[in-house]
Amino acid sequence: MKNIFRLMFVLCLVLAFPYTLKSQIAPEAIDKLVTNAIKTFDVPGIAVGIVKDRQLIFAKGYGVRSLATGKPVDEHTLFGIASNTKAFTTTALGILVDEGKLKWDDKVIDYIPEFRLYNPYVTQDFTIRDLLTHRSGLGLGAGDLMIWPDGSDFTRKDIINNLRFLKQVSPFRAKYDYDNNLYIVAGEVIAKVAGMSWEEFVQKRILQPMEMKETATSFIRLKDTSNVIAAHCEVNGKVQVIERSKGELMNAAGGIYSNITDLSKWVIMHLNKGVYGPEKKTQLISKRNQQELLTPQTLMGVNTAPPYSSHFAAYGLGFRLSDVKGYLEVSHTGGLAGMVTQILMYPELNLAIIVLTNQQVGAAFTAIANQIKDSYLGVPGMDWVKMLGDRVTKSNSDAASVTNKVWEDIKKQSAESGAKPDLKLFTGTYRDPWFGDIFIDLKDGKMTIRAKRSPGLTGELIFYQGQTFVAKWNDRSMDADAFVLFQTGYDGRPSGIKMKAISPNTDFSFDFQDLDFTKVTDNK
Repeated sequence: MKNIFRLMFVLCLVLAFPYTLKSQIAPEAIDKLVTNAIKTFDVPGIAVGIVKDRQLIFAKGYGVRSLATGKPVDEHTLFGIASNTKAFTTTALGILVDEGKLKWDDKVIDYIPEFRLYNPYVTQDFTIRDLLTHRSGLGLGAGDLMIWPDGSDFTRKDIINNLRFLKQVSPFRAKYDYDNNLYIVAGEVIAKVAGMSWEEFVQKRILQPMEMKETATSFIRLKDTSNVIAAHCEVNGKVQVIERSKGELMNAAGGIYSNITDLSKWVIMHLNKGVYGPEKKTQLISKRNQQELLTPQTLMGVNTAPPYSSHFAAYGLGFRLSDVKGYLEVSHTGGLAGMVTQILMYPELNLAIIVLTNQQVGAAFTAIANQIKDSYLGVPGMDWVKMLGDRVTKSNSDAASVTNKVWEDIKKQSAESGAKPDLKLFTGTYRDPWFGDIFIDLKDGKMTIRAKRSPGLTGELIFYQGQTFVAKWNDRSMDADAFVLFQTGYDGRPSGIKMKAISPNTDFSFDFQDLDFTKVTDNK
């Protein structure tokens, strides 16, 4: 009889406190973990969700949505999930495959005839699957300057046209190099096949049926912005609010805004092999095609070291795949200016972890997610906040030593009386086949650089040494100052420009190294 009463007591506790008893890590421990991460990585606000056995067992916000308002984060606070959007695009394509409207290995040119890549063979053989698997042969982030920083006037039509000018850096289908622009093309395939935009299709066929009522396919499509984070990053040594990315160009690659409450429905659907709803009986995407999303397509580098002892790493269709302690890990991260996010799923454990942040230090979400997953995997003794905090400190110190030396060299040479180049020789208009024109001007002894189609790339151009200058961008939140190397013709006059980022911490989407400018006019 005592055992029956004890069992009934435990059952009552489970029903009364479902958020505590089903988690392997106590809520107080999560509170301490996130608070520590906020302090260590200087993140204003974080939201954390844990799904176990297809139920949201933990959902909580920490810190503030914006340093300007001080309003708190909660489980309904909306964040830009950035590249976690990519799995929505592949799921949308899977729905169309289910309906027989396309196949994963259909050729892209059959749907978008104007699609071209640099190599004609690659163009002819390029499939929808290839759009999604980062194996095109293009370099890391190739062409991202058309979409990053926000505010350019490039269109999706421009991106499709300009891909033909980006040279391959590796053989087709031979190597993983992360790409955003081809997901934008994938969104246009959806629009062609479905007869509606990517935004409309995802809204009508995914968000509405799954009752993800607070989620939208971009910031400007949010019905209610009263509970949304502001973007933050460190500017001149202090974390502050920065301008939010609002461009529509890259929605299929990274546009969605969502929260813990809605994303729990998303991961539950995937953990349930495409089935959603209160009774888990409605199929959004077939089991076959949902599993196709989780099938390795492109091999990635693998870390076999403890504590997870992974044996493989690969990219599927919109998800990264690896084994950790013998379990499949399905994951992705996402980053926009001033906000980064992570989603982890473990199908065999019926477990998912969601971490959303409003600062662009990815170590914060990694530390939180890893500490939580360790509690389920039985990995003891790791202090991820401390370990990654030390790593970030060293990385920032190493990057600062690189950039500081450049500025010290500039300061030193400006104080010397040695010969300086005739700055007027470098002025003029320079043109890259996919990025367009930049203008180099001289006024009152100071040079400026300005990108015609991407006004966010505007700043001072400062002489460094030899034929090399430094572009110091006006927007100091970008951490993307760049070397500008002028190439000369046989007459010794500037004829072209090559560029590369100075700091090793510059985001890969500032793909200056892919630019190849030719001088087209001199300034009068």
